[in-house]
Amino acid sequence: MLKSMKEIHLMSNIKIALITGASRPIGLGVAVARSLAEQGYRVIVTARNGAQAEEQAATLRREGHSAEGLRLDLADTDDFARIAEYIRVEHGHLDVLVNNASTMPDRDSRSALDVDIADVRNALDVDVVGAWALVKAMRPLLEAAPAARVVNISSAAYQQIEAGAEFLQQVRSPAHSFAKYTLNVLTATLASAFRGTGVLVNAVDPGRIATHPEFGVDDDDRPASESARWVVWAATLPADGPTGGVFLDGVRVA
Repeated sequence: MLKSMKEIHLMSNIKIALITGASRPIGLGVAVARSLAEQGYRVIVTARNGAQAEEQAATLRREGHSAEGLRLDLADTDDFARIAEYIRVEHGHLDVLVNNASTMPDRDSRSALDVDIADVRNALDVDVVGAWALVKAMRPLLEAAPAARVVNISSAAYQQIEAGAEFLQQVRSPAHSFAKYTLNVLTATLASAFRGTGVLVNAVDPGRIATHPEFGVDDDDRPASESARWVVWAATLPADGPTGGVFLDGVRVA
């Protein structure tokens, strides 16, 4: 059904944010979605499991926010066109894209020589290829927004690769670390490609977050809401804000 002029006008005035990897109630994705929703955004929370995404969206709606849930698997790039078309028809544009979904398939690996190459492919497919393909699929919607922002969620793990060859013999989770390092490079590349369009692209290192108590490593970590604050900062930068950088707590680190 064709939308009325009133509906089209309303679409153009509502800010839309798409957040990947928002399946966990205590996770960063949901915390970012909640913070953006509190600022008046309609948030689209996504996860590989559509039911989990809708469950988180329903929780946000019960809190009084505007939210919807969609299935989105970053490894399933062929499905991105469908998602982009849905957003085009329902909303007409996309103001914020947060590439939060990630994977750490080689958590117990300590060397680039020991890591399973299947884990390398998995990490790159999700953190790099999937994020890249999703930005490409959303490009028309991002450029249709007045001032769109793309935020790629990095990790301090990238520093192991950046440290140089003398450190690489003992790198922990090399596939994950390399994928996050490459995501940072992709961020700068996309920022350059978007120059002149009004779309700003940055990466955010969220720091150590208490989102995985099952691993027993969260005692000194901060709540997801604190890290979400800085993701939202990057997602709402002014027109003269930075682009192409990696930030930790609002400070450029790479």
